[in-house]
Amino acid sequence: MSRLVETGRSALRSALERVGRGWGRVQERRPLSHDLLESDDAYLVVFDAPGVRGEDVDVTFLDRTVEVNLERFRDFYDGYDLVFPGRGVSLSGSVDLPNDADVTPEGANATLTRNGTLHVEIPKRGGSSDVDVVEESD
Repeated sequence: MSRLVETGRSALRSALERVGRGWGRVQERRPLSHDLLESDDAYLVVFDAPGVRGEDVDVTFLDRTVEVNLERFRDFYDGYDLVFPGRGVSLSGSVDLPNDADVTPEGANATLTRNGTLHVEIPKRGGSSDVDVVEESD
């Protein structure tokens, strides 16, 4: 009976791993969720960026498009085995600012917050450039 139970557990674990990997690939193909906000002086794009460190974030601004690429890594926990690898590790997204947006990359900034969001602020008035990412300290 023990052999049957172990075989069943092994089959279940294998199935969960396949489902988890598949779900991770689905997440990697879907664009990052985001909000686009506007003030008198700037646009603010807020991306969901859970489990990411500042050095693993790439933000680029070109014309009126903000592009974000995130690489996140899975932490290992002592005494635990990964059963369901359900989180995607390479995530990306982009946001097109409105057609009439007159913005500038000078002074643009990106902040990775402790609660897992990435805030990209682009001042109003024209250009193209990379954006530095700053990680919020504890």
